[in-house]
Amino acid sequence: MGLLKVVDFAGLLVAMLLLFTVLLMGSVSGIGVNWGTQATHPLPPATVVKMLRDNGIQKVKLFDADSTTLNALKNSGIQVMVGIPNDMLNTLANSVKAAENWVAKNVSAHISSNGVDIRYVAVGNEPFLTTYNGSFEAITLPALQNIQSALTKAGLSSQVKVTVPLNADVYQSTNDLPSSGNFRAEIQALMVQIVQFLNANGAPFTVNIYPFISLYNNPNFPSDYAFFNGYSSPLNDNGRIYQDMFSANYDTLVWALQTNGYGNMSIIVGEIGWPTDGDKNANLQNAQRFSQGFMTRYLAGQGTPMRSGPLDAYLFSLIDEDAKSIQPGNFERHWGLFYIDGTPKYLLDITANSNGLIAASNVPYLAQQWCVFSPSASLDDPQVGPTVSYACANADCTSLGYETSCGSLDARGNISYAFNSYYQIQNQLASACQFSNLSVVTTTDPSAGDCKFRIMINVPTALQSTSSSSFGSLKQPVGLLLFLSLFILSIL
Repeated sequence: MGLLKVVDFAGLLVAMLLLFTVLLMGSVSGIGVNWGTQATHPLPPATVVKMLRDNGIQKVKLFDADSTTLNALKNSGIQVMVGIPNDMLNTLANSVKAAENWVAKNVSAHISSNGVDIRYVAVGNEPFLTTYNGSFEAITLPALQNIQSALTKAGLSSQVKVTVPLNADVYQSTNDLPSSGNFRAEIQALMVQIVQFLNANGAPFTVNIYPFISLYNNPNFPSDYAFFNGYSSPLNDNGRIYQDMFSANYDTLVWALQTNGYGNMSIIVGEIGWPTDGDKNANLQNAQRFSQGFMTRYLAGQGTPMRSGPLDAYLFSLIDEDAKSIQPGNFERHWGLFYIDGTPKYLLDITANSNGLIAASNVPYLAQQWCVFSPSASLDDPQVGPTVSYACANADCTSLGYETSCGSLDARGNISYAFNSYYQIQNQLASACQFSNLSVVTTTDPSAGDCKFRIMINVPTALQSTSSSSFGSLKQPVGLLLFLSLFILSIL
C-alpha cells in the first residue's frame, strides 16, 4: 500500500510538472508582432493594445521604450521586447551610468510600478547592415555589455534578457547551401564575441529574415522560393531538403552558430513579413500567401531541417507606418497586417482558433471628404508639376507607381491621389486643398478599383506628426521623389 502511495505521488508529481511545462510553453508560444510608431496619425496605444488582445497576440516587439506605449501595456498579459535605437548606442557604450539610468527609467520602473511584462531589451536594430559602413561595429557590444550590467545591478537579469536584432546579412554561405554558413568575414570576430556574450547570459540570437527583400533586390530570384508552397527546384544539402528561402536562411544561421561552437543557442526571428504596396511584388495576394504560409507552419510547430521544433517569431509588422523612410524602397510604409486605421488588409489566421484578424475598435475618422484635381483645371497648367512634387514630398505617394495599387490611375487620378494624401495628413485643413487653383474638395469618393483614397483617422493632436520634419528629404529620398513625380507627369 505504501509503495502504491509512493507511485501515485510520483505520478501526480510528473503530471503536475507536465502541466506546468505546458502552461509555461503556452505563455510564450503565441506569435509576436512588431509595433512600430512612425506614422503621422498613430492609433492611440490603448486602442492598439486592445487590438492585440482581441487577436490573441501574446508578444510585442517595440523599437524604443516610449512611456505612453509601455503604460498602455501594463497588466495586459502581453510580453514585451523594448528597443534601444541605434543613435543611443554610443552613449550607452561609453557610460555604465547612462545604461543604469536607461534601465531604471525604461525597464525597472515599468515592471515594478506598471506591471509591464518586459522580457527582452533589444540593443540596437540591425546595427551591422552593410549600408551603415561599420558605424556601429565598435559600440554595439560595449552597449550590450553595459545594459546587461545594469539589468544585473537592478536584479532583473534572470527576468529580462538582452539581445541584438540583426539583419540576415551578418551571415552568409559560400555555395548557397546552409551547411556552409558562417558569419560575414569582416565581422566574424565581432559576431563570435557577441554570440559568446549572449550565450553566457542565457540570451537569444535575434535575426530578421526577409524573403521579400531577396526577391526585390534580385530580378532572377525564383519567386516561388520566397513562399511556403513548395519549390520545383529545392536545395539538397546533404539530404536536408529546402523548398523555401526562409528555412534555408534560418538554417544558414544555425550552421554559423554551430560552426563557432554555439549550435544549441536559442534563436528569435525578430522580423518576418511581406509588404502590400509600393512594388510589383508587394501586393495583398502575395502578402496573404506568404504570411498565412508562415503562420500555418508556425501554428503546426514546424521548424526547419536543422531545428525541427517550434519557432519563436515576431511578424513585421502590426500597422502601416506612413512616415517611415522610403530609402529601402516605396514598399517600406506598407508592411502592416493592418492599415493605418487598424483595418485588416487580408484574411490571416494567427491563432489556431481564429477566423481572420479583428479590426481596431471605435476608431474615429475625419469627415468623408477628399481633395482632388479640379475638373476645370488643365493638365497643361505649369503649376501641376510643382504642386504634385510638393504634395508628395509632404505626404505619402508610395501607392503610385508601376504595378502598385494605384498604378492604373490616369493623369488626373494620380494628381488627385497626391493632393488628397497631403490633405488628409494635414487633417483636412481648408488651406491644405488650395493647390494654385488646381484642387477642389469633394464628397464623392474618388477611389478606383484597388486604389483607395483614404480618409485619415481623427487622433489626438499630441499623437500626430504632421510637421514637415516628418517628411521631406529626411524621409523621402530625392531619387524616389523624382521617380514618383516623373511617373505622374509622364502620363500627362
